[in-house]
Amino acid sequence: MRTPFQADLSSCANRLRYACACVLVLCGIGLAQAQPNEDLAIAAYNDRVAQVKEMLGKGADANAVNNNGEPVLVVAARSNAVGSVDALLAAGAKVNARTPNGDSALMAAAINGNLEVAKKLRQKGAELEGTQWTPLIYAATGGKDAMVTYLLAEGANINATSANGTTALMMAVREGRFNVVTLLIAKGADVNKRNENGASALSWAVRGNDQAAAEALKRAGARE
Repeated sequence: MRTPFQADLSSCANRLRYACACVLVLCGIGLAQAQPNEDLAIAAYNDRVAQVKEMLGKGADANAVNNNGEPVLVVAARSNAVGSVDALLAAGAKVNARTPNGDSALMAAAINGNLEVAKKLRQKGAELEGTQWTPLIYAATGGKDAMVTYLLAEGANINATSANGTTALMMAVREGRFNVVTLLIAKGADVNKRNENGASALSWAVRGNDQAAAEALKRAGARE
C-alpha cells in the first residue's frame, strides 16, 4: 500500500509527464509552422516567383517571418527579388512590417541599392522615416547614390537621425562614401549636426583620416 507521500509523488510524476507531452506537442506544432515559413522565405530570397505564388496560393501567409523573425517581404527586398516582392505585396504583405532589429523592407532595399524594389514599396506606402534608422541613412551607409537621390526626391528628411543622433551624412563619411558625402552636402545636409556623443561628420572625417571628405565639409561650412 502506497503512503500519502508516494501517492503525491506518483501524482506529480503523472502531471509532469502530461506537461512534457503538451510541450512536445506544442513544439511540434511550432516546428511544423516554422518550416513552411522558412521555405517561403528561401523561395522569395532566391526570387523563385512561381514557387512563391504557388505557396501563397496554397495558403502560405504573405506576412510570415523566417526563422530569424524577419518578414519574408524584407528578405525578398534585401535580395532584390523583384518578382517575389510583387507577389508578396499582391497577397497582402504588410509593407512596413519590421524585423526584430527594426529594419523595414524599404531599409533592406535601400542599403543594397535595390531601386526598383524601393519604388514598388513606396507605391504601396512604405515609410521614409523610422524610429531607429531610416532608409536614407541606410542608403548613405551603403554608398548608393541613386537610392539617396531617389529617397530625397520622395521627401526623405536629409537630416533625420538614428536613435543616437547619427545622420546620413555622418554614416557616409564613416563608411568612406565620398560620392554620397558630396551629394548630401549639395542637397543641403546640415554639416554641423552632432550626435549624442558630440561627434560630427567632420570629426569622423578627421578621425578616419579622410582628407577629401574633411575638405568638402569645411568648404560647406563645417566647424571643428
